[in-house]
Amino acid sequence: MSRHLISMLDLGERTRTILDLAARIKESPADHRSALASKSLGMIFEKPSTRTRVSFEVAMVQLGGHALNLSPKDLQIGRGETTADTAKVLSRYLDGIMYRAFSNEMMRELAANSSVPVISGLDDREHPCQIVGDLLTVREHCGKLSGLTLAYVGDGNNVCNSLMLGCALAGVNFVGACPEGFEPDGDLLAKAEALAARGRTRMSIVGDPLKAVRGADVIYTDVWVSMGDEKEAAERERVFAPYQVNQSLMDVAPHSLFMHCLPAHRGYEVTDEVIDSDRSIVWDQAENRLHAQKAILVDLLGEGEVAAQVRPAPVVAPPKAAKKKKAPKRRGK
Repeated sequence: MSRHLISMLDLGERTRTILDLAARIKESPADHRSALASKSLGMIFEKPSTRTRVSFEVAMVQLGGHALNLSPKDLQIGRGETTADTAKVLSRYLDGIMYRAFSNEMMRELAANSSVPVISGLDDREHPCQIVGDLLTVREHCGKLSGLTLAYVGDGNNVCNSLMLGCALAGVNFVGACPEGFEPDGDLLAKAEALAARGRTRMSIVGDPLKAVRGADVIYTDVWVSMGDEKEAAERERVFAPYQVNQSLMDVAPHSLFMHCLPAHRGYEVTDEVIDSDRSIVWDQAENRLHAQKAILVDLLGEGEVAAQVRPAPVVAPPKAAKKKKAPKRRGK
């Protein structure tokens, strides 16, 4: 049965291992250039993408594999073929499928009918690949993850859902500041709270952004109007206006770093002054999507490559020395 990555919960205890592998791949990319030789990844995009598409496609090439961009308009799924039938057919051709979907329900239907790994490139419930890159970035800049505090300010959307799960799995304290009615998914929050309690970290959702960021090591935000929410734009902009990450908010946590999964709507959820400041690490965050994606692909498509990466090299006995030939006996004179 193939493993899939649809939720951060699918990574579970392997989260730290994936982060370790991503760091090694980033440091020595040439050592992994044939990790996925002859492997093919199909990429289905129902939503537009910059970082997800480019990072996955480049990752496959740099790992020695191949990526195919599959628009629903180019597939029979766009003309009525069921998701289940599409999954079964693609499984016969590909080694993995990356799906950027409108619906988590469709994501799960594809995975349920696929005999190869399905990786979520985002749906309306979670965005796990983004969070692997985020955690890698925080670890690089802070030197650790355990014990840090990340404050998320804004919409309790798919990124927020995966971020709170990822923080709980990585030992990072999480505080979310969301307006009433825009909190993260209740079921996923309960699971994140259970994971946090097991790891002795804090997990909370508050209404006041000032309270959320106080003492934070990282302040994170996302767009107020996600893809599919365009009809609510005016109302969302009104509700989220007090949740803008500006210099005044950053000053509450003077040593914090700023993160945004991008694309950013400057002047709305974040000001130019913040995103262009020395405390902003959004460009490193964007780059690390590539290295995170590589680790995820090697893990799921590489037939146990992650275990091989972390397992000590086997002790190989030195070759036995060749037996010396006995010198011929000298005959007496």
